[in-house]
Amino acid sequence: MSTQEMSPAAGDEKLDSAVLKVAGVVVLGAIMAILDTTVVNVALQTLSIEFKTSFDTIQWVATGYMLALATVIPVTGWASDRFGTKRLYLIAIGLFLIGSMLAGLAWDIESLIVFRVLQGLGGGMLMPAGMTIMTKAAGPQRIGRVMAVLGVPMLLGPIGGPILGGWLVDAVSWRWIFYINLPIGLVTMVLAWRLLPKDEPEPSQKFDFPGMLMVSPGLALLIFGVSKIPSAGGVSSPEVWAPIVVGVALLIAFLVRAGKIPNPLIDLKLFKDRTFSVAMITMTLFSVAFFGAMLLLPNYFLLVRGETTLQAGLLLAPQGLGAMITMPLAGRLVDKIGVGKIVIPGLVLLVAGLAVFTRITATTPYPLLLGALFVLGLGMGATMMPIMSAALQTLQPKDIARASTATNIIQQTSGAIGTAVMSIIQAALLATKFGVPTSQGQVAATIAVKNPATAEAAAASSADAFSTTFTWALVLTAACVIPALFLPKRKPALPAGAEGGQPAPVMVH
Repeated sequence: MSTQEMSPAAGDEKLDSAVLKVAGVVVLGAIMAILDTTVVNVALQTLSIEFKTSFDTIQWVATGYMLALATVIPVTGWASDRFGTKRLYLIAIGLFLIGSMLAGLAWDIESLIVFRVLQGLGGGMLMPAGMTIMTKAAGPQRIGRVMAVLGVPMLLGPIGGPILGGWLVDAVSWRWIFYINLPIGLVTMVLAWRLLPKDEPEPSQKFDFPGMLMVSPGLALLIFGVSKIPSAGGVSSPEVWAPIVVGVALLIAFLVRAGKIPNPLIDLKLFKDRTFSVAMITMTLFSVAFFGAMLLLPNYFLLVRGETTLQAGLLLAPQGLGAMITMPLAGRLVDKIGVGKIVIPGLVLLVAGLAVFTRITATTPYPLLLGALFVLGLGMGATMMPIMSAALQTLQPKDIARASTATNIIQQTSGAIGTAVMSIIQAALLATKFGVPTSQGQVAATIAVKNPATAEAAAASSADAFSTTFTWALVLTAACVIPALFLPKRKPALPAGAEGGQPAPVMVH
């Protein structure tokens, strides 16, 4: 199908049947990838008990997936040109399905983490490749409508993921949180093969593979070393400082090299733009705090309140409902008023919601908790996407693709750091409360809570550990307000080169 056939006539903004078919395929793939980032969180306690390991180890099931997403995002643009977007999309689905099947077959925690990384490599390509396919099919005039369609799975994921994951863990087996991807993925692959327009490979820029081999292992080693601090009893142990030193050395080497080559993995010249730099600082702090807190929420309901996994998933629904209200509204306002006027109120809502969780006990009333989760969702919907939009608003069109890549990498890596750091704090606090090594904190708390003789005291001690961990998340979220004060508070001027009063389309390269 030619570009002329797919592109609309001037002024025609409706999505025709051909574009809607493409959109359906892309949304199916996006739902699969986004659900998998949320469906696993409610199962982490079950996995911790299944594999008899601590929460700071089991969190690598989430952290490894997020680091894999960050690793593969920059490869996607180069691979789309090199192999063709349709072919890459099919490869991404295939990798995701293989990773899902192997994760479901995992026999120990190490194998599960490795297979989750493989799954993340496929999942990380699905969204950016899908966005590229959609924007090519719809044409620049209909980017807004295309983004609205792609926003559907982003809104449904935080609600449907925990509920689906909870039901599968309770009613079937934890293995089915991975197996469920197989029928969805196979249908998506068949539809993609039949319905997506064929495109030919194009000449592509040289990809910074050495940069990728510095950033990804560097981050993984840094997080791994930090995660070992509680169990090693400090930073003096070689299993702590050795990976940290190597990780930091690799990241420094990347930064030095990135300033000297023409097409680095992350273009450091982008940070000369003040708004981009401020947005990235805000995004980093936000992602560390928010994604870390999201890992803790289901665990509180499971461990302290003794809920089933399905009930924990249902209890998290108000957060998704809150985001569903503010995300579309913030999306419409972001180009009409200054981003700062949206993000700062959003951060205030996040701080208000988290403040409730810094005071939680084993008997905190559920209406208060559900209300706090709803407020958290409202705040999330008004912060994440506007911060990403702010990063791109003042850049030249030629810089948008590289900036979009950098933004996605920073968001995913910050989120991975957040999940690791919060779980480390949580594991150390539980171990202290129950007088056991860090590796046994989660298991000891679970056993004590389930024992009628110690249940009440154990639940109170566990709740205290959660409230302290949420306090760290609150401090980091409050810190976001400082850089957010420097975000633009007026409608942005259109960058030179963006025609027709519309910003250039955002594609990940």
